[in-house]
Amino acid sequence: MKLFVREHLPLLGWSAVQWTVVLLIYRLDGYDRLPTALYAVFLSFFMLACYLGIRYATHRGFYARLSSRLTSLGQSVNRRESAPLPAALGQLLETQYSHYRNELQVWERKQREHLTFVNQWAHQMKTPLSVIEMITQGEEDERLKSISEEVDRMKHGIEMVLYTARLETFEQDFSVEQVALLQTVREAVHEYKRLFIRSHVYPEVSVDEHYVVQTDAKWLRFIVMQLLSNAIKYTSSSGQSIKIAAFEHEGNVILEIRDRGVGIPKSDRKRVFQAFYTGENGRSFKESTGMGLYLVKEVSEKLNLQLQLESEVGVGTAVRILFGSKLTRL
Repeated sequence: MKLFVREHLPLLGWSAVQWTVVLLIYRLDGYDRLPTALYAVFLSFFMLACYLGIRYATHRGFYARLSSRLTSLGQSVNRRESAPLPAALGQLLETQYSHYRNELQVWERKQREHLTFVNQWAHQMKTPLSVIEMITQGEEDERLKSISEEVDRMKHGIEMVLYTARLETFEQDFSVEQVALLQTVREAVHEYKRLFIRSHVYPEVSVDEHYVVQTDAKWLRFIVMQLLSNAIKYTSSSGQSIKIAAFEHEGNVILEIRDRGVGIPKSDRKRVFQAFYTGENGRSFKESTGMGLYLVKEVSEKLNLQLQLESEVGVGTAVRILFGSKLTRL
């Protein structure tokens, strides 16, 4: 109704000007029968009111559609009006909706093909890397040790590519189950055991085995591994330890990964979860991609987990994963 009134305010104003001009002409021409002139104006007003009433009745759905907030794209093409203007607009929206759906289907098909390609490529790359890893495992030759280090970096990079690609289809790759935090931490530490040794940092795990949360085990393990990777990277060669602890606070279970590394400058803390943002530390550590914490944040939001970051330059960084009470069973 408000939109209808706003649209027709110029017409009402224009009609009022017309009635005034007609009355002035009558008066200037010497016509002194004012009631007759006013009656003519009243008839004109009555006809205009009838027109507006009929127009509102025939276009009520049209104005309601323009005024209401759509909850889905398809909702805009569900209504049918018989008046020419609403019918033409409805046909235009249907045509646009049809084009949009066709383009969306093409994009989804390309996205699926791209995801399939990335998955196949990653699995094909894993096989030769596993062979190289077996050949170099346990060898004392420095050259083979260097090759082994590079294999670890490539495996970590491939894992990141895989999880980044799967993030687009997260709902299809999501399964809630009871996950023991200690088991997840042990698996992540084991995965990085050689990186711990090479970097001369040591894990200190303080997670009680009774902490069990309901979440997706694979994606939680990915989060922990990313946080561990960052902690190792920025604590490398310090001889310090990285503490992984679980505890309760205000009814929530919290998993904390704390390092004693270089820390994050205050100016960078608000942006470290943005994609491709490497910050001041990224310019010092060449392996920084700016994707690790971004992926951690994206996956955490999808798992309905909260993240807390605490860092001080020269002291270290602590990242906490807060499991909501609804997601936790002790």
